[in-house]
Amino acid sequence: MRALDLVFSYRDRVVFDGLSFTASPGRRIGLVGENGAGKTTLLRLLAGLEEPLAGTVEPGQDVGFLLQELPFPGDATVSDVLDDALAEIRAAAARLDDLAARMAEDPAAMTEYGQVLEWAQAHDLWDADRRAELVRAGLGLGKIGLDRRLDTLSGGERSRLGLAALLVRQPETLLLDEPTNHLDDAGMEFLERHLSSLSGIVVLSSHDRVFLDAVCTDIVDLDPALGGPTRYGGAYSAYLVQKRAERARWEQRYAEEQEELQQLREVVTATARNVAHNRGPRDNDKFIYSFKGARVQKQVARRVRNAQQRLDELSRTQVRKPPAPLRFAATLTRRPGAGELALSLRDVHVPGRLHIGHLDVPETARLLVTGGNGAGKSTLLTVLAGGLAPAAGAVHRRRGIRVGLLEQDVVLPDPARTPRQLYAAADPAVPLDQLGLLQPRDLDRPAGALSVGQRRRLALAILVARPPDVLLLDEPTNHISLTLAEELFAALDTAPGAVVVASHDRWLRRSWQGSRLHLTPAPA
Repeated sequence: MRALDLVFSYRDRVVFDGLSFTASPGRRIGLVGENGAGKTTLLRLLAGLEEPLAGTVEPGQDVGFLLQELPFPGDATVSDVLDDALAEIRAAAARLDDLAARMAEDPAAMTEYGQVLEWAQAHDLWDADRRAELVRAGLGLGKIGLDRRLDTLSGGERSRLGLAALLVRQPETLLLDEPTNHLDDAGMEFLERHLSSLSGIVVLSSHDRVFLDAVCTDIVDLDPALGGPTRYGGAYSAYLVQKRAERARWEQRYAEEQEELQQLREVVTATARNVAHNRGPRDNDKFIYSFKGARVQKQVARRVRNAQQRLDELSRTQVRKPPAPLRFAATLTRRPGAGELALSLRDVHVPGRLHIGHLDVPETARLLVTGGNGAGKSTLLTVLAGGLAPAAGAVHRRRGIRVGLLEQDVVLPDPARTPRQLYAAADPAVPLDQLGLLQPRDLDRPAGALSVGQRRRLALAILVARPPDVLLLDEPTNHISLTLAEELFAALDTAPGAVVVASHDRWLRRSWQGSRLHLTPAPA
């Protein structure tokens, strides 16, 4: 698979301008980047579902793309979908039988037999039916009857069935856009093992960093960087190491160029008198001074001219300033005490949603809340924030404490105001456009016109600018780029007060160093 000099844009927004991409069998390439960087667009271009404005795509003959919706009517069954996925394999098996019977009489049949046999081996033809059962079970579909109609399945079940059909078909090139959506931990671990065992090409995008680390042999970062979109060898962990080194080089180059620019400006503005050490001629040395002075003036003029040329060139080509990493401003009114409580819960009960017998949150807490869907993670954070009164039990807050909650679906106080205006009201130390959380084109739009992800970024920016005594984060890595997720996780160490995070993010869970609380569904 190869793409050369791709150019693509949506209206007035350029997505790619001269992007080239290659993938060979055995490579599993992960696409990462900011939302809108072009991950889905690149996958659709490689699949032939979009046409580039310029450039060429050579996708290969056997490409499978993970569709967001199953291309079947509602009255089709699970069996219909799987039979369709196996149809080409079963046809190849029948063709092999036919060709084998004809080879003794028809020499041409032997040539075709070899071609079909090669295809059959690449698609594990003789293991296809067993593979279908393993994939169904691995993706959590084993208990769904084959005769179930598609219109009786949930959205998540239909999504997993579409992924299962593609894995059963096993094309030589797999293009997967967020394949881990709607998978539990067991399903993701199965998918990691399955993809890692394939000998063909896999190109995928995912926000699951553990998945990228387990599956990928290469990472392509589509985010703007010093050298533009870049390919990194190795899995996600190796990519992080290389990104940190690249960032250090970027910062060093920027600092060196700024220092050189300052020196050049000083040279350009220096006068010949400064260069000649402010020494005037003596009465008995006017002739020598006139001769040497003229030579000095020429040297000064040449030096200034060369410096001006270099200054003009460097001003045009200098690297842009690296965006400031995410950091919390230390704005608490009092220094938190390690043994003092910020919040505490006793016998709190929200019917059908949450039951907590005892929970203390110290002023310096770092608490990770885990649990499956419906276990009450969001409910707990809402109770801690004071946004929901429990039906029973007590919630105690230290007097004067400020609690801030980053919700999954942010509701802004004044949607008519712009992100810049809402952020400025928090009296921030760092300008909004330097955080990298929102695109410049979105800073002066009405905040109500922002997407869910953009609203969450704005709310996060406000929390970073004026952190509360207790910071509550509900699935904070949703709707943000992997780069920003890494920065946020690192920045939690600099948050001045208590931090409580509810998350299903496996990478965060694997790396968490603080306390943990695992919730199970509460009784009705």
